[in-house]
Amino acid sequence: VSLSIQQGEMVGLLGPNGSGKTTLLMSLSGIRKPLKGSVTLNDTNLLQIPPKQRAAQIASVPQYTGETPDIETLSLVLMGRYPYISALGGYSTEDKEVALACMKETATDGFAYRSARDLSGGEFQRVLIARALAQQAKTVLLDEATSGLDIARTIEIFDLLKQRHHTGTTVVAAIHDINLAALYCTRLMFLKHGRVVLDGTVKDVFTDVNLTTIYDTPIHT
Repeated sequence: VSLSIQQGEMVGLLGPNGSGKTTLLMSLSGIRKPLKGSVTLNDTNLLQIPPKQRAAQIASVPQYTGETPDIETLSLVLMGRYPYISALGGYSTEDKEVALACMKETATDGFAYRSARDLSGGEFQRVLIARALAQQAKTVLLDEATSGLDIARTIEIFDLLKQRHHTGTTVVAAIHDINLAALYCTRLMFLKHGRVVLDGTVKDVFTDVNLTTIYDTPIHT
């Protein structure tokens, strides 16, 4: 793939299963090293940026795998404050305030002191989103981050992401719900067989013909 994402965009990453969305997001976050070429952040090779500095600039919400750690939920969200921990270690009062504020935004503050293992899949997914928001990074990458949420919670999370987008945060989200992507994103990027096959505004690319071709099934918008 070859692409460029500008600061402040809200990009929906779409395409059939196995098209490469997760691999692309892992490459953009620095988790996976590209086999060829490079990923740059503000003209600097991403892999040359120290992990702590990179975490201050890019936050990621992975796909939910069904595995949850036996750790207090607030402690899990506080991991998002890793870029800001001093050399002496330990979380500051500000770190805890930020973490709790992000939990309130994602409606997870009610179980801040419960074990993450006791949460439902949807609750745990919202905790991971709170952790990413606690990083206060200018770029947030999400991989099917609302897949385990009911429709009400899904709308709440996308409303929250839209608010962050309006304040300048770059959002890149792999989304299976094409209608949701069209409603919230400013740009849609479609992958198929590991390549970007469509990239543009919702108005330009969200058409019956394009969607039918991408998903190999009749789709009417």
